Formats: sequence, structure tokens, C-alpha cells
Amino acid sequence: MSRKLRTTTAALTSVATVAAAALILSGGADASPAAAADCGVLFDDFHYASPTDSAFSGAGWTTRNDVGSPGVAGARWLTSNVSFPTVNGERVAQLAASTDGSAAGTTHSEMYQNQLRFFEGTYASRVRFTDAPDSGTDGDHVNETYFTISPLRYDRDPLYSELDFSEYLPNGGWGGPQADYQTSWYTYWNNPTWDGLRTSTAQNRSFAGWHDIVTQVSGGHVKYYIDGVLTADHTTDAQGNPVYPRTPMSINYNMWFIDTAGHTSGNSVYTEQVDWTYYAGNQVVSPSDAVARAGQYRSAGTSHVDTVTGCTTPTTPPATTTPTTTPTTPTTPSQPADCSTAAAWDWGTVYLEGQRVKHNAHLWQANWWTQGSEPGLTAQWRDLGHC
Repeated sequence: MSRKLRTTTAALTSVATVAAAALILSGGADASPAAAADCGVLFDDFHYASPTDSAFSGAGWTTRNDVGSPGVAGARWLTSNVSFPTVNGERVAQLAASTDGSAAGTTHSEMYQNQLRFFEGTYASRVRFTDAPDSGTDGDHVNETYFTISPLRYDRDPLYSELDFSEYLPNGGWGGPQADYQTSWYTYWNNPTWDGLRTSTAQNRSFAGWHDIVTQVSGGHVKYYIDGVLTADHTTDAQGNPVYPRTPMSINYNMWFIDTAGHTSGNSVYTEQVDWTYYAGNQVVSPSDAVARAGQYRSAGTSHVDTVTGCTTPTTPPATTTPTTTPTTPTTPSQPADCSTAAAWDWGTVYLEGQRVKHNAHLWQANWWTQGSEPGLTAQWRDLGHC
């Protein structure tokens, strides 16, 4: 329900590029409590000066800065909408989204781990959701999120994986009332119209304020907890497809407007804050223990630990499923295409509608916003001919 016309939400690098050495910053190895996770640990307290801080990118974080979906068509995703203010004596990551009711006057924000290396284990984060804007009129259909995701290689990709730990809609949206959604995905598609296969659980009440969000991914089950309370245990969708992840993912936070239908007047600015994030690879950690481990890092003065090395290959191969959408087959026009000014296609680059690349001796043009979708294998690209 949140990925309309989007191939993936992050510029991601291959698991094979993940360094085997641990990155332990601001405190050292002795400051970290029991960092002997089966597949490593990620902890971040977001002690950064700005999203352009070299320590931020050095810790594997990236912000989105472009135009594209999901959300209001034509809205901008801005690096400047991510900041690190001090709240109650602690630095936090803050995401902002603003709108004046027009596409040109709407901005979104996103930050994410730029490597696909998070799979089974326990995910935890302390997040502050808001019901009302920091300034301006209320009522907008804003979405405040924390989730993991992998690229969609083509429509109905059976390896696509996405877990929405929380998608909080304080003013409703998608035709429903105020809700916080936990959604586990099997796959989705853009054509002929956007839709997907998933299972979702919702709590229809206010979640304004700070919350401990913990998700356990183990043994075919995705168990979602909010403030220590189990809210959902997902295994399959209504058709019996597994919603348990099938490939490593990135960790993401974003804030965006579903539409501008709820806007009334002026400019409204909403914020979401993240106190810390934690991941224990291949470990089932109770919600209370996950929060306690984060507290131990902070007490030790450790603001960032990363020992996640890439042992994230699924323990059993996913079932082979034939997608109902056949990847695009290149066609060869009668005249050779002019590839002289086109850059080579890059897996991690965001391409907007109309942009051209060369790949496998062909010239390709993006049909819409795309990233991580290989020309010749997906509907995101139109073949303009052999070079």
C-alpha cells in the first residue's frame, strides 16, 4: 500500500560489497554490550551534525533527494528535510514533510541504510509519531514510517520482500481512518494498475508520542510488537503466499503525504523523530531485552556499532514461483540507436521518467521513476534499439 510506482526505496549496494570488518565508532569495542550476535549487530544513536556529516554516510546512511513516488506525484524528496536536533539532552534523527496543498509545494523525507544485508533476526527502534503539524493547519494525509525493503526486479517479483513495522496515518488515508499499520508483503505490481499481495494489521487509535517498535523475523513468522505488546504475527497472505522475507533488505525511515485531499490552507509541516535503531542478525530478542540492549550502548557512551557482515542468505531457498508478468524482451528497431551521450546503466542510481541509459549494447529510456530494475528485464524500461 506504500510503494506505488516505485521499484525500491533506497540506493542499495550488493551484500557482496559489505566489509567483513566491524565498524565500531564512538566508544570502541570494549564499550559494546555482548556484541556476539550470530550475524552481527547494528546500533545507531544518531549523533550526527547533519545528513551531510561524513560520519552519517560512513555509518551506511543515505538520504533521498529527488522527485518521485510514493506519495504526491511531483513532490520533492529533500535531504534538507532530515536533521538531528537535541531532544531532552539526546540527539535524534528528525524527518520532516511539508505541503501547501500543491504538488510543487509538497516535500517529503527519507533516510535509509544503503546496503541489502538485513534479513532474519530482531529489529527495534524508538520512534516519536505526531498527530498534529509543528506548524500550519492539521488534517493532511501524512504517513510516518519505519520499515525494511528490497528492490522489485519486475512486476510480481516472488523474491520481493518488505516489512512495514509501522506506517502511522494520524489523519487517515487510503480510504480509512486514523491507524498504525503493520504490513508484510509477498509482492506487488505496477501494471495494468498498481496493486499487491500482503497481509496487514491496523490499530485505529492515536500513536502520538514515543514508542518502542520491535519486530522478530524468525522461523517463518514476522511478529510485530509496539511498546512490548504483540500486535501481529504474520506468515502468509490471504492467497497463501509467504509474507516472510525471501531476500536481504535495507532499513528505512520516511515521511510523506499520501495525497493533498486533506489539506485546507497555508503551509503545514509535520515531523517524525527516531531516537535510536537496533538490529540483531539471526537472533530472536524480546522487546524488553532489545530496548535494554540499546540502553546499554547509550550508557556506555557508544553511539554507533555495526558488526553486520552479510551472513544474511536465507537458510532455505525460496520456493520457485513463475511470475505472471513476463520480463520485457528487447526489440531491435531498423536504425541503430545513438548511445553516444547516454551513461551506462547503474544499479544504484535513481532514474526519472524519460532519462536514457545504455546497457547490453542497447539504448533504454525510463518509463517512470525506477531504481535497481535492469533494462531488458523489467517493464520500467523501453528499448530504443541496438547501439
